[in-house]
Amino acid sequence: MSANYEVNAQMRGDTGKGASRRLRRSGLIPGILYGARKESMPISVQHHELVHSLDTEGFYSSLLTLKIDGKAETVVLKDLQRHPAKPFLLHVDFQRVQADEKIRLHVPIHFINEATCPGIKSGGQASHVMTGMEISCLPKDLPESIEVDMSNLELGAILHTSEVQLPAGVELITHEGNEDPIVVTIHTTHISADEAHEGESAEEGEEDVG
Repeated sequence: MSANYEVNAQMRGDTGKGASRRLRRSGLIPGILYGARKESMPISVQHHELVHSLDTEGFYSSLLTLKIDGKAETVVLKDLQRHPAKPFLLHVDFQRVQADEKIRLHVPIHFINEATCPGIKSGGQASHVMTGMEISCLPKDLPESIEVDMSNLELGAILHTSEVQLPAGVELITHEGNEDPIVVTIHTTHISADEAHEGESAEEGEEDVG
């Protein structure tokens, strides 16, 4: 179950670029709250408070309590816009969640038992091709992360998303043309993850020819 994180916000009346610039100059970030078949609501949050919350990995993939002028809404963080050259946040999007509706969210991958996996112990090296996964689940089933167990990976192993054990109630979102991407490879130190992927493609081609 996701940890409990709180975000304080205020409704904002003025919208547009000029109003957003004024908010940022006063230490606030413009944002929007939407979803759950309700009207979108322009909001603002304290820049320093949100930046502090973003230091915690779980904040990105957890149910959040958004308090707007004292009224609480259950939400998830859906998007952040950052300044391209300065350490400033420009805009934030929150999505309301409902207990009976699935949500889609990107959650981080945690690799476990890496140091003790056979391929590493025999001198291999791990390449983490993916660092997160897009998933779909009910709010009650939302995990803060997906664990990838590397305890049985031998040298030369290539682990795909289809081989990852997902928590109960969690489904992986796949994209056309990349239905089963590589999560991690174990290779000798002079072979890159891209080379491992190319080698796998060559093997598949040989099988097709036969």
